[in-house]
Amino acid sequence: MKRVVVTGMAGITSLGDAWPAIRAAMHAGQTGVKRIPEWERLVDLGTRLGSPADWFEHEGAYRRQAMRSMGRVAVMAVKSAERALAQAGLTDAPVLKTGRTGVACGSSFGSTPPTKDFVEFLDTGRAGALNATSYIRMMSHTSPVNIAVFFGLQGRVYTTSSACTSGSQGIGSAFEAIQSGRADVMLAGGAEEFCPTMTMVFDRLYATSNRNDDPNTAVRPFDVSRDGLVIGEGAGILVLEALDHARARGAQLLAEVVGYATNCDGAHISQPAEATQVQVMRMALETAGIDAAQVGFVSGHGTGTAAGDVVESRASSAVYGSRTPFHTLKGHFGHTLGACGAIEAWLGIEMMNEGLLTATANLTEVDPKCGELDHVIGGARKVEADYFVSNNFAFGGINTSVVFRRI
Repeated sequence: MKRVVVTGMAGITSLGDAWPAIRAAMHAGQTGVKRIPEWERLVDLGTRLGSPADWFEHEGAYRRQAMRSMGRVAVMAVKSAERALAQAGLTDAPVLKTGRTGVACGSSFGSTPPTKDFVEFLDTGRAGALNATSYIRMMSHTSPVNIAVFFGLQGRVYTTSSACTSGSQGIGSAFEAIQSGRADVMLAGGAEEFCPTMTMVFDRLYATSNRNDDPNTAVRPFDVSRDGLVIGEGAGILVLEALDHARARGAQLLAEVVGYATNCDGAHISQPAEATQVQVMRMALETAGIDAAQVGFVSGHGTGTAAGDVVESRASSAVYGSRTPFHTLKGHFGHTLGACGAIEAWLGIEMMNEGLLTATANLTEVDPKCGELDHVIGGARKVEADYFVSNNFAFGGINTSVVFRRI
């Protein structure tokens, strides 16, 4: 089995796209959550909060011909891939065109504007703004396909459109493709563009925060006073590479992917299950060949919902007890859905390599219903981590756990 390393990584968040600036903002207690004035007209939407990467201008990011097939979500994915490939030293590298480089990436959905155009066609019978690329911008596999076309990749394309585990399943699928010898390089991760329909999904479930007048502290994962999640947007792409291939070209090694597992509850469509979350965490450790005591910290899913945080914390406690530092990043960025697993992996690697772990935003008093964990509260904590684990969970009972090792 091939060993798999990370040689490049990049992303887009509501707090920026550069790790030094993101780190500084998080350590200063800033979050990307804000009140969205444009949502005042949406009378049946309870929350007015979101965490958009509104600093990022996607229009005109690339030449017109390339942009015809890209909505905002695809542009964020391609831009992140472009920067990750540059860091890896693989921009225009021959391996991209050999059929040995592929993509494993996804999002919950495609881009909103062409979707609206199709709805208008159904309502009026008129094509309106629909054109030859409308579906390409709308489809769930718009991000991986646009990455492949933009960079001329000729390897396998996996579309991991599984809501909140899209990014982590992208990383896991890429890891398995390289590990098995079927690819040398994979671009892996996820993306999501900001849309009120995504927020409405959770609003109808009474799972969104209504702290509309206090955006910065609205998302409070695992806190006794939490009242729900906030939807964000962004993208994250990791360049995964076979270790022997990376060493042969003298690449910088950022981390190693050593374990991955995914499973399904097979029960409720939206309610999480503790037993299968425990199982997926243990399976990931088993594939990594380590035990829980060797893990330096856990990056949790931690959405800030009433039921989700309780189930996840109990499952995490069953595996890691109260010995392993535990945090989540969703208090800072909101829930970026298809992007979260990739963003959290990218930033988790940065933290592991620096030995400084960001505190969970707005967590001051842990809900007593939650399992016992070593939450990072109040400020950043120094850690000596040879391994860290990133966990994510999605509608449909899909669970993922990815294990990274410091190099």
